[in-house]
Amino acid sequence: MKASRKANGGFRMPHVFIILLVMMLAVVILSYLIPSGSYTRVVDEATNITVVVPGTFQYVENETPITFMNYFEAVYQGFVNGASIMATLFISSGVIYLLEVNGAFSAGINIILRRTKGREFSVIFLFYSIFVLFGVLGFGEAAYPFYPLAVSIGFSLGYDRVAGAGMAIVGSTVGFTSGLINVFTTGVSQQIVGLPLFSGIGFRTVGLAVFYVIGLVGLYRYCKKIKRDPSLSIVREEYEAQNGQQSDGEADMEEMTPARGLGLLAFLAVIVVQGVGCIKLNWSFPQIGAIYVILGVLLTVIFRINPSEACNLFCQGALRVFAAAFAVGLAQSVVVLMNQARIMDTIVHAMSVLLENKGAILALLIIFLFVTLFNFLVVSGSGKAVIIMPILQPLGELLNINQQILVLTYQYGDGITNSFWPGSSLVQLSMCGLDYGSWLKFCWKIYLSFIVSAFALIMVANAIGYGPF
Repeated sequence: MKASRKANGGFRMPHVFIILLVMMLAVVILSYLIPSGSYTRVVDEATNITVVVPGTFQYVENETPITFMNYFEAVYQGFVNGASIMATLFISSGVIYLLEVNGAFSAGINIILRRTKGREFSVIFLFYSIFVLFGVLGFGEAAYPFYPLAVSIGFSLGYDRVAGAGMAIVGSTVGFTSGLINVFTTGVSQQIVGLPLFSGIGFRTVGLAVFYVIGLVGLYRYCKKIKRDPSLSIVREEYEAQNGQQSDGEADMEEMTPARGLGLLAFLAVIVVQGVGCIKLNWSFPQIGAIYVILGVLLTVIFRINPSEACNLFCQGALRVFAAAFAVGLAQSVVVLMNQARIMDTIVHAMSVLLENKGAILALLIIFLFVTLFNFLVVSGSGKAVIIMPILQPLGELLNINQQILVLTYQYGDGITNSFWPGSSLVQLSMCGLDYGSWLKFCWKIYLSFIVSAFALIMVANAIGYGPF
């Protein structure tokens, strides 16, 4: 993985680890400014999901305030809590590296380049759509190992690192935010408020189309701009060096062989199985990790690699995502401190008080902005849902807002900023070798358009009486 690049203009963003450590420090400070509070929690017998009980909030004395040592201990505990994600990153990245070093990806990209000569953006369009599909299926962190591949594809097409990262991250964000069949936001939220699973899919499809076009247009404009004038690249120095290398002569591209073709087919089969398993069989990280281990064994046989050499290559591939995996642990450390501070329930309670006696439109705006801002602190979509949705359900009834619209508002507020706020985007950017400042320069207009369009869709949904089924 490449090191983060300095954005044009001379300002250098701090390392991803520094930003996350500062976020942890901010939580410590907030813990002494915001009083601790708690809702009673029960297990819903119908869904087996632990949810808060509305009306049970009370301020409490925090018997375990965050101490000097707690701050540093949270790093270790964050690693423990993020172990499933980290393990999946290491396993999948190590296995994918077996395909890479044996030339399978290079050969596949070579075929694509030959067939799209002069139509490079059509390849961006294709892979952008694939990442949108990943997001629709709710891949989330499971799609992270494919991000470096997207950057490599962008390079091969003559674009820069930002274009490749945008193709993967914006595409995944569009699909995940749409909530079409997203178990982690739409699914959990609908279960909590008593709606049929994935009901109201028609309107969410409209939302998917709107976000899809916004993301694609933003990506197209950037790609067209840097092709016309490479000096406009956000990572200009790297891009100009990259173009200089290409002008010296194209690197030899690998040719497709039966072994490479079979390896790619096995890889595609794993992606399909992963999607079906997550949607139909309720798979999570252990099962995803398992199918990549199986793929690793198959690739060792297909490419006739010495088993010991295959292990060495696997370790090299896993090592490339060490920084990203470390960032996952630090992001979880923020959550550890939030839980110890016991201020999440206090924040949610303050929001519920603010919503009382408000009109539907103003209430929806407050909810949307609250979830969007709360996502800065709590990244987990399902984690926020079990805290927020039980509070919103009775408020929706009082304000005459049906539950389907509340679910829609929640999923839009959660999904858009998953790749904007540093808590989760820094992990994704680490996979792409891109710094946060460069990413903000590229994406802020796209994400502002997402936010404005999302609230417009919420208003349309409320106007047409979207839902409850």
